Order: sequence, then C-alpha cells, then structure tokens
Amino acid sequence: MNTNYYAVIMAGGIGSRFWPVSTTAFPKQFHDMLGTGQSLLQKTFSRLNRLIPSQNIYVLTNERYLDLTLEQLPEINASQVVLEPAMRNTAPCILLSALKIQKENPDALMLVAPSDHWIEDEAAFIEDVQMGFDACQRQDILLTLGIQPTFPNTGYGYIESVEKAASPIKEVKQFREKPDYETAKQFIADGNFLWNAGIFLWSVKSIVKSFEQHMPKMHALFAEGISSLNTEAESSFIAAKYANADNISIDYGIMENATNVFVKAASFDWNDLGTWGALYDKMTTESTENAVVRAIPHLKNTNGNMIYSASEKLVVVDGISDYIIVDKDEVLLIFPKKKEQDIKALLQEVAQKFGETYT
Repeated sequence: MNTNYYAVIMAGGIGSRFWPVSTTAFPKQFHDMLGTGQSLLQKTFSRLNRLIPSQNIYVLTNERYLDLTLEQLPEINASQVVLEPAMRNTAPCILLSALKIQKENPDALMLVAPSDHWIEDEAAFIEDVQMGFDACQRQDILLTLGIQPTFPNTGYGYIESVEKAASPIKEVKQFREKPDYETAKQFIADGNFLWNAGIFLWSVKSIVKSFEQHMPKMHALFAEGISSLNTEAESSFIAAKYANADNISIDYGIMENATNVFVKAASFDWNDLGTWGALYDKMTTESTENAVVRAIPHLKNTNGNMIYSASEKLVVVDGISDYIIVDKDEVLLIFPKKKEQDIKALLQEVAQKFGETYT
C-alpha cells in the first residue's frame, strides 16, 4: 500500500431520521443497518483499507463516541480518532485532520468520506479513488466524486460541471442547493449535473492552502497549535480552541469559493442511507416488496413496508402497507413511510414529552 495515502472518515452525526435505531448514545453509523454483520462504520473502514494503510485512516467523531469507535475498529488506536468537543460542521474538523496529517507527512494525499453511505461495488470505488489520488498528486486541485442522478431528487445538493470536457475529471462550474422538483428535472435533462455525495480528495498541501486563502481566520486559529498536534498536548489545545471555530461546512467554506475544484462522476453504485426510505430502496427492486432486516417475517396482505427488528424475533404483519415498522428494545415505531421526513420532528416531540430516555 502507498504510505502517502490517507483517509478521514466523518462519523460524528446522530442520524436522527433513523430513530429509534439511531440515538444520541448510539448513532446509525455504529449500527449494522442492513444485517450484514458489520456496522456502517466498519464497512466504510474495510472498504478504504483495501487501498489505504490502517495506520493512515482517521475517524472524525464526537468525543462521546471514542470508546465505541475503538471497540468497532480494533485496527486503529486512539491517536487516529479526532474528537470534536463541539459541533461545528465539517470545515473545522477537516482542517484539523489535514493539519495533523500534513505534520506527519507533507506529501500526503487525503480522502474524506462519510461513515454511513452504502457502496456495493467496492472495486469500482477503489478505482475511482485511485484515479482521484493520481490526479491530486499531479495537480493542485480539490476533487469531489459526484453521483450520476437516477431521478430528480430534491433532497440532495447538485454539482454542475463544465459541459464540454473530454476527461472524466471535469472542472466544476458551480454547486447548486437542493432544488425544487421542476429544477431537479431540468438538471437531469441538462446532463451535466451530479449529486453531491460529500466525498472529497486532495493533497494536504492543496486543502491547507485553500483554507489559508478562503478561511484565513479558521486557519490561523488552528495553526496556533501546530506544535501540539500529534502530541500529548493536542487534546488540551483542541479543548481550548475548537469551539471558537465558525460553524460551517466544507462545501460553503471552501468548495463553493475555490477556483480549482473538479468532479468525477462515480462509477460505483451509491446510497446515502439517510432515511428509512433510502434503506428500503437499497433493499428492494419493486415498490410492492417488503424490506426486512433481522426479523423473522410472517406477512399477509402487506406490501411496501420497511421492517426492522433489533433481534431475530418473529414479526407478524397483516393488512399494513407502505409503513416503517421498527422494533428496538423499549421503542416500537409504526409510522407512514410517506412521512419519513417528519421523524426528525417526531424525535423532538418524544424528547420534550419523555426526556432523553428514548432518544
């Protein structure tokens, strides 16, 4: 393996739309959502580990998940877990990890990837990453892997590339916010729009330079502690300074402002597993099918349901269609699939009424 290859796995989210399985104490990235025998985080790590050495894979997460991360990933040590003492979106933690990696290896090439996405064709993913690393080694570019849209989705941001480019790696014209349905249909018709999957590749030199140019205040804040990074003094520096960083995403802070941003259309299949409906779509091919995780199903007059059980228990369903049915320890959820976007608000209602017992 190339020792200049590094990866940073983003694993700090709570995944509230996957409640009641995903909770503040145990978010979805630490769960085996598809019943494969591996959590989403473990699956992401093993996929990256096909190309990137174990010791070069970092996990960015909230400090409350340190023990859980090390338990699930025995291949890494505590120094590879970058802990966020405060929620500050993606730009600060990416800058911090880039500075840590640059201090260790100035020639490093760095991949940033979410911990909770599902990629079936891992060989195709590795080929795309290798092509991306090669391009980032040759040029001073910031590269993102975009997903070829399969329908006019209004829940994703889009990346517009230049229309005429022979290379599979194309210059980005602009990033577009989540569109309404008619705009999304036009994006699909135009043919040069991709879904923004939040997968990035660059050299540490390029990304750190971009922070210096486009987010100088944040760069200066963390640059004060370069001498303490990768030492015993790192944790105290982060505890003192991290909360002072702006709460901003890497997309807004860097990618939408830099002029050296490129995109490659992913050649692998992809599902962001953002909702129960996304999990259902991943597991089914026909809308009449029921998707079942871990349950022993006995189903009658029922179709289109997402059925999830925390254990291999018998689940009997009769006369219910297009519902999310989740049985987990002390919570049973039976909720219309068409209202899946309301689960986040539902979680807040539950917290207000019952406290943190169920959230």
